Amino acid sequence: MKLAHDIIIRPVLSENSYDMMAGKRYVFIVDKNANKIEIKKAVEEIFGVKVEKVNTANYEGKIKRQGAHMGRRASFKKATVQLTEDSKAIEFFEGMAQ
Repeated sequence: MKLAHDIIIRPVLSENSYDMMAGKRYVFIVDKNANKIEIKKAVEEIFGVKVEKVNTANYEGKIKRQGAHMGRRASFKKATVQLTEDSKAIEFFEGMAQ
C-alpha cells in the first residue's frame, strides 16, 4: 500500500490552476502508477476535504537537444481534483488565489 504523501508529489501552481481554485478544483502532479481511487483517498487524507471526482492526464516528456546531444524531459501524470460543494477549500492554497 502506498502512502498518501508518495502519491501526491506537488501542486501545480500556474495561471490556469489559480483560475480553477475559485470552483474548488485543484491540480497536482501525482505518481505515474496511481489510479483515481488512490489519488482521491490521498487528497482526502492529506488535506481533510471531500473529493467529488478526479480527472487524470499522462504527459510524455519533451525531447530536447543541446547541440548534437539529445535528451528527454521526465514524463509525469497530472490530476485535477474537484471538491464537493459542502467541502471547505484546501488551506494550503488559501491566500494564493485572488
